[in-house]
Amino acid sequence: MTEQEFFNFIHTAENLKNNTRHSVTSQGRPESVAEHSWRVSLMALLLEDEIAGADFNKIIRMCILHDLGEAITGDIPSFLKTEADSAHEDQVVFRLMDTLPQPQRDKCKVLFEEMLALETKEAKIYKALDKLEAVIQHNEAPLSSWLPLEYELNQTYGKEEAERADEVILRLRLAEIERTKKKIETEHA
Repeated sequence: MTEQEFFNFIHTAENLKNNTRHSVTSQGRPESVAEHSWRVSLMALLLEDEIAGADFNKIIRMCILHDLGEAITGDIPSFLKTEADSAHEDQVVFRLMDTLPQPQRDKCKVLFEEMLALETKEAKIYKALDKLEAVIQHNEAPLSSWLPLEYELNQTYGKEEAERADEVILRLRLAEIERTKKKIETEHA
């Protein structure tokens, strides 16, 4: 990889720091896409010894790459995102990966294709962690930042992904849903 190829890719990825997500932090500041991806990666790192039979090096790489397309497209909240939006974001990721030299290009593309297929244990775990992090972040955000539809969404979001991924993630999700219910009950009263 030349210095220019490296910097071109990294400069594009810098947009993940600038592009914000729908949720806000506990301080009420809009969360960046990069912050979300970082914490999903951290969650994977913390679970490495809790979940047997999975390649956590691969899962962490998936977590790092999973929202790369949002460096170009920006984040679209899950309740607004269409299949066309998702397809466009995936195309953007492949175009970004095309700017990489070999072997990085093929390594990233193969990994991203595995993520999209959601057939391997690793892909299922990354996807469940991605959804779980969003629920956690909403619980950390002030309830005043929630839209009315999020009272229900925060209790159902990522349920299927957690069930498909692993018992450990399902247990964490159920604990976080209890936090959601308590937050709504306490702060909405």
